[in-house]
Amino acid sequence: MAPCPPVLRSLLVAVASFAVITTAPWTRCENVFPGADWASPPPGVPVVNSEKVAAAIADLRAVCGKDGVSGTIIIHNGYMLWGGDRIDEKRPVWSCTKSVLSTCLGLLWDDGKCSPDDLASKYLPELATAYPAVTLRHLATFTSGAHLQQGSLNVGAPDYSPGAAMHYSAQSDLLALILTRIAGESLSDLFKRRIADPIGMNPSGWEWKSVHDRDGLVINGGAGYPESGMHMTARNLARFGWLYANGGVWNGRRLISQRYIDYATVPLVAANTPPHDPKGWYSDLPGIYGLNWWTNGISLKGRLWPHAPARTFAAQGNLNNICIVVPEWNLVLVRTGLDKVIDVRRYDGALKLLGEGLPVSSTSSATAL
Repeated sequence: MAPCPPVLRSLLVAVASFAVITTAPWTRCENVFPGADWASPPPGVPVVNSEKVAAAIADLRAVCGKDGVSGTIIIHNGYMLWGGDRIDEKRPVWSCTKSVLSTCLGLLWDDGKCSPDDLASKYLPELATAYPAVTLRHLATFTSGAHLQQGSLNVGAPDYSPGAAMHYSAQSDLLALILTRIAGESLSDLFKRRIADPIGMNPSGWEWKSVHDRDGLVINGGAGYPESGMHMTARNLARFGWLYANGGVWNGRRLISQRYIDYATVPLVAANTPPHDPKGWYSDLPGIYGLNWWTNGISLKGRLWPHAPARTFAAQGNLNNICIVVPEWNLVLVRTGLDKVIDVRRYDGALKLLGEGLPVSSTSSATAL
């Protein structure tokens, strides 16, 4: 393979103290896409330094639970740099399901069948009385005020008016019901045909479960509970992340629009939005939450991952399941497990090390301000 030309990338990251760090220009090559499996980088191809990869894995191992890094994959420039021994184990990925749900919203938006600003009652008329102003965006950002119990599609009285607060809750299941009605098919079928099959996800390595049927349609869960959410291998989840790292294009074929990605993966909930429960674990999400995607925005606690580019984003789920996408670095970091909840901010250590290991052009040097 011929040497890849240097591509200059300057990264400005604002941290809580407002310090600014710039990364050195780094060498990259044209992205590759996996066939039946991820390939290892051939000799001479510029990828993250192996010592930094090992250090990042050690950092992750130190912050994770009993499953450690067994379900971890690191992808750079389309090559697998590291894979644990349980990356082919299909596991519930919990709220990573929400980002798949958001992808279905993006596909239907691309098709002209709906828009994030559409009223939810347009597709579910029974919402018109109690929720006349709620939009699909409100539901995908947890700012709708819709009250649902886990496992139910029956909506109660509003918890708050649209946009007045944020409540990370089961309202994603309501969005799944609405999107299924718009699609006219199960979201699992839509995702399989439009995303999973084109990017080569192993069919035996993922399953989107359901517990409801409405009007002859299977309703897959949007919230991510194991009984109705997505179960997936780390290997497949990495493909999902690599699609997004490439702006929705897979091996020359556009599968989802750049418009949707640019909209969905930036902060859409203002940092000063109050949490419905001030003591809820999600009280740090305002400022860093997009359209059912976590983003590297700035909450009242500061930037989520100070050592990663601001346009970094992630599908994130309970029990330390995550798929971090760093488009500027051509990098995807996946971790699946069934062990414990950790503060998502603790991934910054591994991201810092991976950023330090980017292949630097021999004609440039790092600069810190």
